[in-house]
Amino acid sequence: MTPAIAEKHSIQVPVQGMSCASCSARIEKKLSGMKGVSSASVNFAAERATVEFDDRQASVAGIAAAIEALGFQVPRLRQVFPVEGMSCASCVSRVEKKLRGLEGVMSAEVNLATERAAVEYIPSLVGLQDFQEALKALGYTLTAPKEVGGEAEEDRQAAESRKMAFRFGVSAALTVVVMVGGMAAGLSHAWQLALATPVQLWGGALFYRGAYKGLRHGTVDMNTLVVVGTSAAYFYSVYATLFPSTLSFLGEKVVVYFETSAVIITLVLMGRWMEARAKSRASGAIRKLIGLQPKTARVERDGQEVEVPILEVVPGDRLVVRPGEKIPVDGKMLEGSAAIDESMITGESVPVDKGPGDPVIGASLNTTGFFKMRAERVGRDSVLAQIVRLVEEAQGSKAPVQRLADRVAAVFVPTVIAVALAAFIFWFVFGERVVELPAPPFLFALMTFISVLIIACPCALGLATPTAIMVGTGKGAELGILIKGGETLEKIQKLQTIVFDKTGTLTRGRPEVTDVITLEDCPVPPDRLLVLAASLEKASEHPLARAGGG
Repeated sequence: MTPAIAEKHSIQVPVQGMSCASCSARIEKKLSGMKGVSSASVNFAAERATVEFDDRQASVAGIAAAIEALGFQVPRLRQVFPVEGMSCASCVSRVEKKLRGLEGVMSAEVNLATERAAVEYIPSLVGLQDFQEALKALGYTLTAPKEVGGEAEEDRQAAESRKMAFRFGVSAALTVVVMVGGMAAGLSHAWQLALATPVQLWGGALFYRGAYKGLRHGTVDMNTLVVVGTSAAYFYSVYATLFPSTLSFLGEKVVVYFETSAVIITLVLMGRWMEARAKSRASGAIRKLIGLQPKTARVERDGQEVEVPILEVVPGDRLVVRPGEKIPVDGKMLEGSAAIDESMITGESVPVDKGPGDPVIGASLNTTGFFKMRAERVGRDSVLAQIVRLVEEAQGSKAPVQRLADRVAAVFVPTVIAVALAAFIFWFVFGERVVELPAPPFLFALMTFISVLIIACPCALGLATPTAIMVGTGKGAELGILIKGGETLEKIQKLQTIVFDKTGTLTRGRPEVTDVITLEDCPVPPDRLLVLAASLEKASEHPLARAGGG
């Protein structure tokens, strides 16, 4: 046998942290000694390593790890991209495999529930266009990461939930008529055909589209199972309705299964609607975080104070913030003083006094005082934007148990189809020899075939864990608890002791009067003293002046 020809690759990897020529020599020596690397050249001035390697023995990730093991850095970027067109866990496996196979991609994790892919990559080697082209070849659509402050993704999920609810509602109404009419009212086959057809062809249209996309690219998924199973029941029933005489070979009264296909389509649509609703609700945590930032800011430009959209604020702008307003962006106080409620970031229940030179955080609340500030970090660089990205990445991350489920799902659908075909052949050919069947062999085999396909749909397999992570991390963010990711969430169950680093995070978030302590010779009773103190503080804006009774 002729040995396989080695596939040589040449890449240029950016390297940071080199201080002299000896650094580049160390890297060259390390890389040249790696298995599969035929040559390595490091340019100290350009901060770049050119490596030629055999992709069967070495990888970009391994090369980067070897450079970093020496104490240098390979610049990499981690971004979360929306991905459309996925319908089950096998889709997740295909997308991950395709992204990880791109040169320059260090890791890729895809979450079906959030419809996002978290990709860590070397920007100089691969980028957005490469991701889009790779997934387009599989029938999926990857889009650019949305900017923090935009609500397009959340609006899309809410609209998807409404459309799915309408599709499910109409299909459910028609299905009920088909079932009741067919079993109790003796509805004719022609009427059942008329009522079941919209459910099959309109209600199930998204399954047909999904199955077509998959088959066009040589893959099968949950859509394929639904389409094959329901189509078998529906089109057999159509044939039986239109050409009943040709089925006389069955030896019994012609039976149709319109209610079977309609019920299956409706039940799967109900599952899709519940999934869409869960996604929409979970994304509400992101929406609430984004909503903390004000929509506009007062900016001094050309000696005038003008109100501009928050997206038009740039670093260096001088901003004016009045009492009771939210601070538009991260920056530094220039003039004035204020007590700022930063509980949304720090958990501190008491506002912090700030003056010239002190940093201020965007989306925190100016409770008292008028001040001017200079914008320093805006858009995706702000503290709030980083929190939003952290929550998004946590929602898109995977727990270890989910990785196992995804590996199973990758081979699950083809296996189920093979088992369903084997069951059909067995009962059709050998059924009557094994046991007395309650129906003609063909019909019994057909129903068995459909049952295996539909019952085995891996919806829960692919969606249970990611949806739980998405809802859990979203609810945590809503309550002020940031969870790093699915793996962290899975490990929490093993915790026995939790240590908090400050008491401020454990309070109710507002000061309360708990005791009144007086001197021994004080002529005023404690209750009366409390009334007098409250009267004096009534007009004050100080946080302690607003303390309630404990």
